[in-house]
Amino acid sequence: DEVVVPILEETGLVAGSDFGVAYSPERVDPGNKNFPIDRIPTVVGGITPECTEIAGALYGSVMESIVPVRDAATAEAVKMMENIFRNVNIALVNEMALIFERMGIDTWEVIDAAATKPYGFMPFYPGPGISGHCIPLDPYYMSYRAKKYGFIPRFIETSGEINEFMKMHVINLAERGLRQVGRRRLFGAKVAVIGLAYKKNINDPRE
Repeated sequence: DEVVVPILEETGLVAGSDFGVAYSPERVDPGNKNFPIDRIPTVVGGITPECTEIAGALYGSVMESIVPVRDAATAEAVKMMENIFRNVNIALVNEMALIFERMGIDTWEVIDAAATKPYGFMPFYPGPGISGHCIPLDPYYMSYRAKKYGFIPRFIETSGEINEFMKMHVINLAERGLRQVGRRRLFGAKVAVIGLAYKKNINDPRE
């Protein structure tokens, strides 16, 4: 609505009558063999109902399920919601891991046991922050947009701070480990990083 449409309308054509515009959030989950891309429901929203219908028909030729929404802005908001949901839940479990570590409690055992509850809980796991191409970006974009509307998104920003801190926590753990084997300084040490990609069985090392 705010970026693509004005560029296209510089030609003198009018969006919604001379040409159509629709948005469909990317939902691919790299490395997930249980949900290949054609089996993941596809959200589609156009700037007009006709644009939504046409885009839905296009995607419907290769996707099993189409989820039409009111407009393109709503479709983009779906993407924001999905990734911010993951971001804040990762932040929550990262913070719990920091607390449990000090208490001498195994975070992974806690999560695995909590995951046996058949309702009201979804397992997320701690790690050295967030990565990939969506979760590190979308929350900050949403935070920026919210401020444009006069709203301070405290929950989103706190989650970002927690996840960013996990990078420092990894360094702290590395320093502690080096001290345990008799080395006093991190500088100059040789450290093997195993599993640089942000998910297992993929080769994407972004963020």
